[in-house]
Amino acid sequence: MRVFLISANTEQINMPVLPLGMACVAAAAQAAGHEVNTVNLMARQDIPGLSEEAVRGFDPQLIGISVRNIDDQVMENPKFMLDPVKEVVAQCRRVSDAPIVLGGAGYSLFPKTALAYLQADMGIQGEGETAFVTLLERLSRRADLSDVPGLWVPKTGLQKRVNFPKTLDNYPVPLPHVHLSIPPDIEKEEIWIPFQTRRGCPMKCTYCSTPVIEGGILRECSPERAIDGLSQYVAAGFDHFFFVDNTFNFPPSYAKALCDGIIKRGLNISWRAILYPWKVDDELVEKMAQAGCREVALGCESGSETMLLRFNKRFKPSDVLRVSEMLRKQGIQCMGFLMLGGPGETKDTVEESLAFAELLDPDAMKVTTGIRIYPHTPLHQLALSEGVVSSEDDLLFPKFYMVRELEEWLRKTVAEAAKNRSHWMA
Repeated sequence: MRVFLISANTEQINMPVLPLGMACVAAAAQAAGHEVNTVNLMARQDIPGLSEEAVRGFDPQLIGISVRNIDDQVMENPKFMLDPVKEVVAQCRRVSDAPIVLGGAGYSLFPKTALAYLQADMGIQGEGETAFVTLLERLSRRADLSDVPGLWVPKTGLQKRVNFPKTLDNYPVPLPHVHLSIPPDIEKEEIWIPFQTRRGCPMKCTYCSTPVIEGGILRECSPERAIDGLSQYVAAGFDHFFFVDNTFNFPPSYAKALCDGIIKRGLNISWRAILYPWKVDDELVEKMAQAGCREVALGCESGSETMLLRFNKRFKPSDVLRVSEMLRKQGIQCMGFLMLGGPGETKDTVEESLAFAELLDPDAMKVTTGIRIYPHTPLHQLALSEGVVSSEDDLLFPKFYMVRELEEWLRKTVAEAAKNRSHWMA
């Protein structure tokens, strides 16, 4: 089949993000023998015109649209991001009779309501490499679709439960300049190529949507296969990478093997990753630095031990400080995070967190007030029990948890704390 895939994300909150998910699906569809064309709408000024021109030229038999973000997760005046996607769907409708299928991380959180809001024909929840290829095979034969895992259709809902394979080794690696390309609008900027070696997260943080999207079991591709994939990008001229694994350091043995592989191959790359401040030792941090790690996002979330327990974190503030010092000794920059206003937050715990941020002194600090509520998370269940949201609320339009008595004070306190700190984003 002729398959046209569109990455509808245009948001550049911190940096341009290349559509890795779409690239993975494109690689799988192409490997299965389908003709695939992709377009990345990032930084395009005329999104409707671009999609119309591209769709008409390719004459697809199926159109897939990747939905990465629902909103910007900012409690005060949140930005809803599905309306531009809805326009892309409408433009595709005007120029093609091909069925339109949704997918992506954002879509997977709201498969029923996003499908209805965007008025597409179908949607795939969860990983698309297997499900999308199965869908193409069924459509090419005009066969029954009821056994396509993760497939949603408007009238009958979910066709078959989402399936998460135990290993990622059977998925083809998306190739540079073939499945993952840089739009000309942003090619002069410093681009960090997204690269994934593991999916799923077993940590069960109360607010986190990752287990809903990727499953609660950590699944890997072999370190050797990951290094082979990185090597292909290096050979194509790329040398900056962002490991988008939810936690780079789990399991520690895998993270060390990955670093060893990069060093042994002499890849000479720079990279950043997300580090969970637990089960991190000097050996791992040293290997990360030797392998080219330049920056980590350190998911601390709070400087209060009480709040960390409420978030179901496995570490204490002292662990964060210890890991931060390890990183500093190896010359690895650190970005910290505070999430304030969550369940059980008090003025005392806020003050603890702000004092902790001063002590931590990261290279950059992201401070948010209020926590976006995602479906099927412990925070969602708590918000339901407290009447913060109702059972009829599908949460597609963003709702936030905030201790209401603190809201005005917290906003002023954070603004004051950030006023003379240029490295704070609040």
